[in-house]
Amino acid sequence: MPLTPRTPATHPRPRAHRDTGPGSARPRPRLRPRPRLRPALVALLGASCLGGLLLAPTAGAASDGGGDGRGERALQRQLEELVRTPGGPPGVIVVLQRDGGPRVLRAGVADVETGRPIEPTDHMRIASTAKAFSGAVALRLVQQGELSLDSTLGDTLPRLPDAWGSVTLRQLLNHTSGLPDYSEAPGFLELLLADPRRTFDPRRLLDFVADEPLRFPAGSRYQYSNSDNIAVALMAEAATHKPYEDLLRRIVHRPLGLTDTSLPLGYEMPEPYMHGYAVEPPAPPEDVSEALSASGVWASGGIVSTPRDMTRFIRGYAAGELTSRAVLREQRRWIEGASEPAGPGRNRAGLAIFRYDTRCGVVLGHTGNFPGYTQLIAATPDGRRSLTFSLTTQVNRTLDPGLLVRLRAVEENAVCALLGPRRR
Repeated sequence: MPLTPRTPATHPRPRAHRDTGPGSARPRPRLRPRPRLRPALVALLGASCLGGLLLAPTAGAASDGGGDGRGERALQRQLEELVRTPGGPPGVIVVLQRDGGPRVLRAGVADVETGRPIEPTDHMRIASTAKAFSGAVALRLVQQGELSLDSTLGDTLPRLPDAWGSVTLRQLLNHTSGLPDYSEAPGFLELLLADPRRTFDPRRLLDFVADEPLRFPAGSRYQYSNSDNIAVALMAEAATHKPYEDLLRRIVHRPLGLTDTSLPLGYEMPEPYMHGYAVEPPAPPEDVSEALSASGVWASGGIVSTPRDMTRFIRGYAAGELTSRAVLREQRRWIEGASEPAGPGRNRAGLAIFRYDTRCGVVLGHTGNFPGYTQLIAATPDGRRSLTFSLTTQVNRTLDPGLLVRLRAVEENAVCALLGPRRR
């Protein structure tokens, strides 16, 4: 991947995101990808086609302790080893929270130039964990009666192709819709590769595949797709006549106290932030924090947040604080399917949430990956114990399958440090 041009020091960096649409007057430098950026972008966007493959539980090294100091010490050593691994992240931060305050473990740095350590208040791209946010919005609207899990694209979004009309909200949320993935469309990739900082109209992203039929009959099988959560956000807008960004603030950010979370359309990161890197030894890490505009992933992966806010989010979301018990039961109807990248242990899919069965117990959450970042957020079903696990490089099966196997083993050990060993 190429080095992302840094914003000149004479241009002040924004302290907070503003949602800037395609008509924004703010000038931006045009970034043309050098050859090494191309495979990373294709890996990012094409990885969704791999998400339907269920990965078996990770066969990783066992943690030498549970939810106590011994487990955390072992996890700390593993994080340091992960950072030293060829191709590994320049930085990693894990936040474990039980009933009391958070425990923060970290290794490496937030910025390889300054050597600054990562902090829980550093901003980062949360990648596909943003799909849980669109799920939170949709499930609240189901509770309120503004949408139903049986609402169809044909009834709610009649401008979309007739061939997609029978797809339901439930099928979008559990990735059984069959919608073609816009992020794999040649037209979309051509524009993205020509200018990664291009500002797309996020509400027209599905136009790139509007001439395609469903990949398979809706509801017949699982296949992870970025199109699903774009459609979820559009359904929420159609049902409420409010922008998705406003719904996020009202339904998710304010109730959970997320003060450093936003959905931008541009490429700039707010200060302070953990820099994301492309790591391709023997070349030094290259900063790709601001290589791409978030508009091209929008509700499927464009949110920027912090480990502190993501801890608050997953504790409330996993416990069902944002919806009713009846809707929560529907959310937890598990089917075979893995997140992308796969999370720890055995993966199964619910409605905008995944179940991770590990050797130490069950947690619910989501994963994500984006150039420069890899994420895992998870919590116990009651929300009382949680973890966020953030890396400053992209890890998936396309870029480095061996590193993903190692990462999943460390993630499972993080779950064991959180929960303690399972008693027999």
